[in-house]
Amino acid sequence: MFEFILKLIWILLSIFLIFIIFSRVPRNQGLTSFATKSDLLGSPNSTEKFLNNFTLALIIGYYVIAVKFNTMTTIL
Repeated sequence: MFEFILKLIWILLSIFLIFIIFSRVPRNQGLTSFATKSDLLGSPNSTEKFLNNFTLALIIGYYVIAVKFNTMTTIL
């Protein structure tokens, strides 16, 4: 039962990570970014910083669950 719940969380985490990574807007927009962006070399805004930290936390969680699966299969 624990393995089933862990696999379900792992699959949902995979789908959510794919969605977050592909939905992010690329930062490099060519020469138009010079005309429209006022903080060209400034720090990212708080939303982008939160999304970066959240994505990193989900990736770390994904790898922790993957390692847990690997140790479960090698022990059995």
